[in-house]
Amino acid sequence: EAVPPSSPDAWPRCWAPGPATARALLAAGVPPERIDQPAAAAEQFDSESLWQVVGPQVGAGHRLLIVRGQSDGVAVSPAGNGRDWLASQCREQGGRIDWCVAYRRRAPAWSASQRELAQAASQDGTVWLLSSSEALDHLAALLPGFDWSRARALATHPRIAQAAARLGFGLVQTSRPALDDMLLHLESMA
Repeated sequence: EAVPPSSPDAWPRCWAPGPATARALLAAGVPPERIDQPAAAAEQFDSESLWQVVGPQVGAGHRLLIVRGQSDGVAVSPAGNGRDWLASQCREQGGRIDWCVAYRRRAPAWSASQRELAQAASQDGTVWLLSSSEALDHLAALLPGFDWSRARALATHPRIAQAAARLGFGLVQTSRPALDDMLLHLESMA
């Protein structure tokens, strides 16, 4: 078992695209002063918002380890998938990128009753909370050709909202991925 550094300054800078990642870093023992993340009031919690905070740190020779997932059914890369934009920004500033695949994402396998439940929820006024474009791809594969025109959704990012609209969701609103903001949107959709 690795022993964490005893001095906070011995820790590398840790970048967190959002509050959940920051909480996981804190739980792993990373001192809060070594964690960079978008402001709590940021419009989004994503690589673009993170870059606004960390971009000035990157210069020639900067090394960045990106820890990310690998998706089944997506062109396999030993580096995994996701965070490509962030890596590109670092490279443009002279940085060097290393990758670590920490987890795998895969499509769910649904039973007939789960398919029926999803179909009913797309027609009965249920509001779907969408936090992943990839999940929408899986939904389309699980219910191919399904009519989503009566479905309502709250998406936690504009790219996810665009994916839901492409799938055919009838009503899609976008919210910051913060609990209070999502609750306000959900109440307005009731």
